[in-house]
Amino acid sequence: MTEKLTYKGFTGCVHFCCIDKIFFGKIEGINDLVTYEGQTLLEIIDSFKEAVYDYIYLLN
Repeated sequence: MTEKLTYKGFTGCVHFCCIDKIFFGKIEGINDLVTYEGQTLLEIIDSFKEAVYDYIYLLN
């Protein structure tokens, strides 16, 4: 199952790797590849928000 995160108008997916026991995802709907990861749900949410913030910063 794939879950979705949203922040500041951006959407990201969340997947879980059973082998590595890590959550991972990427910002969707953009032409660049921006990924994030975390070992817990709180970490993946924070990592997603940080990735969005960094992406917005790079656009300006």
